[in-house]
Amino acid sequence: MVENRAAFAEVIESSLQGWVAQSWQWDRFPPFGSLVSVQAGSRILFGVVHEVSTGSTDSVRQPFAYKKTEQELREQQPQIFEFLRTTFSCLTIGYLERGTIRHTLAPAPPKIHAFVQPPEKDMAKRFLAHDGYLYPLFGGGNQLFHLDELLLALLSYHESLGILTERTIEQFMQSYSLLTGNDYRRVKLFLHRAQALF
Repeated sequence: MVENRAAFAEVIESSLQGWVAQSWQWDRFPPFGSLVSVQAGSRILFGVVHEVSTGSTDSVRQPFAYKKTEQELREQQPQIFEFLRTTFSCLTIGYLERGTIRHTLAPAPPKIHAFVQPPEKDMAKRFLAHDGYLYPLFGGGNQLFHLDELLLALLSYHESLGILTERTIEQFMQSYSLLTGNDYRRVKLFLHRAQALF
């Protein structure tokens, strides 16, 4: 079972393809392109964060531009932060069941109110060690208007884990090329942008 000590959000919308979670604190959320996990029965589902949004919980009390810093607002009008909420959307890219990682959609989505947390570093490394997670990402690409941006952020996440190597990039680009139908122009542009990041 996943320990809840690191949990920071819970699922508020759920489907086989992914889920939307609400952060318990409006200013704590996972970075775009990072991996998060959620318990779904006997499985641990892994999702990649592809959207983050902050707004008001009250349709009447909308954020307003005060021309003040956050510190000034916290001192003078701390109540305005009580109405803020942050949600983030995740695309399911695999799951762990009985010790085996599968880079496919899970048989069932996470339950509403299931806790969301970052996977342990070793588990994240294990999950990303094989590029099979790219297949469900491209499969859900029609839901994403910025798939290549997400893939670049995911490569940055690899780097933050210390697993971005020449071999990793080569393997990643081989799969990317196949999944884009060997679109030479797109592959070349993506590789150019990826190389500029690191």
